[in-house]
This record gives sequence, structure tokens and C-alpha cells, in this order.
Amino acid sequence: MTRTARLPADPASGASDDGFARLSEPFRRELLAYCYRMLGSVHDAEDALQDTYLQAWRGYAGFEGRSSMRTWLYRIATRTCLKALEGNGRRPLPSGLGGPSHDPDASPRSRLPEVPWLQPAPGALFGTASDDPAVIVEARQTMRLGFIAALQYLPGRQRAVLILRDVLAWRAGEVADLLGTTTAAVNSALQRARAQLSQIAPTAEGLTEPDDPAQRGLLDRYATAFENADVDALMAVLADDVVWEMPPIPTWFSGRETVGRFLGARILAGGGYRMVAARVNEQPAFGSYARGDDGVHRPHALQVLTVTAAGVGHVVAFLDADLFPACGLPPEL
Repeated sequence: MTRTARLPADPASGASDDGFARLSEPFRRELLAYCYRMLGSVHDAEDALQDTYLQAWRGYAGFEGRSSMRTWLYRIATRTCLKALEGNGRRPLPSGLGGPSHDPDASPRSRLPEVPWLQPAPGALFGTASDDPAVIVEARQTMRLGFIAALQYLPGRQRAVLILRDVLAWRAGEVADLLGTTTAAVNSALQRARAQLSQIAPTAEGLTEPDDPAQRGLLDRYATAFENADVDALMAVLADDVVWEMPPIPTWFSGRETVGRFLGARILAGGGYRMVAARVNEQPAFGSYARGDDGVHRPHALQVLTVTAAGVGHVVAFLDADLFPACGLPPEL
């Protein structure tokens, strides 16, 4: 999934490859995370990052240091992402397209491959260089699928303002300079973005951290129940208001009883699953593998879990085998 930008030879640019690389490379990972938050797609984020570095390299000879290299790169990345968002609809999850299904025994609706679905982000692509626990927790919270999905409801410039101000802690004047606007306009956009996000984004209250022993035990029980096709044991680790969705299938379910009936009737009835742990969007995840007629287990779904003190509160099961290698999961078992 990761594509590294290769800079072409362009002697006319006057750029120094060594100097440019030395100054720009330290910001590559954080810029990728920024582009992903803006675009909701790792593929699109990598394309935007490659375009950003190409533009920066070509313009490096004219870079006079009036701003820092980091600010300059963010300015180019923001412009690139805003252009990519022009005319493109948001990237939703199924729960963003309509209400839940109340009939878990009915066949789910057909896949919608034409919808540009929100994409998960392998944890290995991102991270923070900080050792500050508060910074680490903030980075995790702002990479969660629920937060990325909520950002999709914001217009492009509001999205950029909110990420730069609330996630990356830029000052209003810095954001205004980057966007070529006024501080008052930035503060107004931030206020509107926060108001809309507060109505959409799930609260972080009650979410457990990956190193929480209780979470590890709950995840073990979840995986074991899935492998054993034990619906009762699985329901015991689900929160009362659990949500289950499966892009690119638009049908989704809400509530422990409804989700349990769907899983028992449609997913676990045949058994034969194996679960391999992963980390996606700074959240616990599993690659679920279904056993074929030849006895080989092949990718079925990449399950990204939101875990709270009440249990597993949300599962997004991405039905896309191409996601497995990017998340460090084997192609078969």
C-alpha cells in the first residue's frame, strides 16, 4: 500500500537532492497522517504526499526560508488535499448513509463498489515521536475511525483548520498564514467545525487504551468466541449498543441482540474462522480468515474494533482482502 515518492532528475530546478531530503524527510510520516485525516483514504493520502514532495522538490530552489520547512510542506500538502477534495463527496461508512437494519435474518443489501468508502489506516504507517503520554493518547484519539469518519462531514477548509488547530496545535495566526486568510476567519471556521463535529463524532469517554489489561482479556475472549462460532460468548463481550458494519455492503446493525442474531445466522453459522490480531487506526483489529473447501484459511474481513469499558462497542468489518498485506497480515493461513 505504501508508495515512496521518487524524485526525477530535473537539473533546471537547481534543487539539491541531499539538502532537500535532509530537511524534508523528518516530516514525511506526520504529513502522511495529515493527508489521511484530510482525505479519509490511505491511497489518496499517499498520492497527495507524493505530489507534495514533488512540488516541494521542484520549488526548493526558490524556498528562501521565510517559513520553516515544516510549515512550507504543510502549506503545499494542504493545497494538494483541498484540490483533491474539489468535486469529491465524502468517504462514508455504511452507518453514514442511512439507518440500521432491524431484520438481521434478511440478506444484506448488495455491495456498493462505486461508493468511495472510508479506508482504514495500518498502524505501522503512522505514530508519534513524542514520549509524552498525553500527546500519544491525543494522536490515538485523532486517528480513530470514528474521528476520521466525522471529519468527512466537514468542508475541506474547515477540515484543514480543525486538524491544524485542534490536532496539531497550530496557532490561529499560523493557520491563517498557511491558508492565506485572516485570523478571524480561521477562528470562525474552527468554531463552526467544532460545533458540527460535536454533533457527529463519538465521544472518547469510556474508550480503553491498548495497554489496558482488561482490554487485552476482552479481545482474547472476542477472538476465541469468533473462532469457536460461540454466539453466546461473543454477545457477552459486546456492549448493549454495539454497531456492526461491513463496507462495501451498505447494510449495518445496531444493538447486541440484533448484531448477535445477524452474526449467528449469517457469519458464524458455518464456523471455520481464524483470527489474527493487528493494529489499525490506533485501534485493536483482527484479520478474520474463513476456511475454504481445501482447508486453507483465506482473508474474509479486516475487523477494526472500538472497545469501551462496557465491551466491544463498534466493529467495522472491511470486506477487502487487499487490506491484509498492508496491515501486516498473511495472505492465507
